[in-house]
This record gives sequence, C-alpha cells and structure tokens, in this order.
Amino acid sequence: MAELRMEDQASFFNFLRMLLEMFDELLVRIGPRIQKQDTRYREALEPELKLAVTIRYLASSDKYPSLQYDFRVARNTISLLVPEVCQAIVEEHKEEVILCPTMPEEWHAIAEDFLRKWNVPHAFGAIDGKHVAIRCPPNSGSLHHTYKGFFSVVLMALVDAMLTTCHFERYAGPSCVLSL
Repeated sequence: MAELRMEDQASFFNFLRMLLEMFDELLVRIGPRIQKQDTRYREALEPELKLAVTIRYLASSDKYPSLQYDFRVARNTISLLVPEVCQAIVEEHKEEVILCPTMPEEWHAIAEDFLRKWNVPHAFGAIDGKHVAIRCPPNSGSLHHTYKGFFSVVLMALVDAMLTTCHFERYAGPSCVLSL
C-alpha cells in the first residue's frame, strides 16, 4: 500500500477503486473509531491497513482467503475487521449521507430530479440488490441457499436520482424503480 500510495496513484485507484484523496479523507474520519491499542502480546493493526482491506473487499468481492495474501493479514482477523470498519463508516456518515425525506415536498423534489436527470417521471427511488455470500448458518436448512448453489443474504439499496443512498436493508425481492 505504501508503494502504491507514493509511486503509482493510478494503480492505487485500480486496486481499491477509490481516489487516494477520498481514501485519506475517510481514514481521517473513521481512523479513531477503528484504532486499537497495542498489547504486550501483539501490535494492533493500523487503521490504514484495516480500511484498505475493507475497501478492497467491498470493491472486488474477493474472499477473505484471497485478501489474506494481498495484505498479509489472517483471514480470521479480516472476518472481524471488515464488519468493524463497515460499521464505523456507517456510524460516521449516517447523519449526512443516509437520509430519507420526511416531507411530501422533499419526495416531489426527488421525483423532479429523476425526471430531469434520468427522464423517468413520477419516480422517487431506484432499488437494487446483491446476493452476499455467507457461510451456512447452523440449523438453517435451505433457508439461505440460492438457486446458484451457495448460501447468501440479499442486500437491498434504495437511492434517489443523484444515487445517494436513502435506505438499505437485507431483503429478498425484485429490482425496480419506485413511483409516486
């Protein structure tokens, strides 16, 4: 990461799918939330490494065993730090990014944006989902088993015309555009 940061910012972007400036801004904002203290037994992982592992995971959908070789961090450690960093990102940004309109005027403004930007009248959101692979939960039978032959939960996201996330949740349903 240090070499990419210093010598080749284009490769940094290719690897993390994020500009160096954006990465640094995110690191400044969530770094204190994900910083751990060193102990007598081991040194804590640096927040920059934790964030890089998480961003690479989210950008590439690489599996933990693959990431352990990219970053030289054990996969069981990665399995703990990815949710921790994701939670820190959500907590840091939820007040300014994950906002839902509450007044009818706000919803109508979003519908106007959809018409102006995407030529879709009467829409106030676009929703899509992704199967997120998981290990088979104990005693779940075929509850989380997909037709593609793996276990997953479905992550749904709802965005406005500017592709700002309004709401997301685990859900099983079709992709569609929501209309007024």
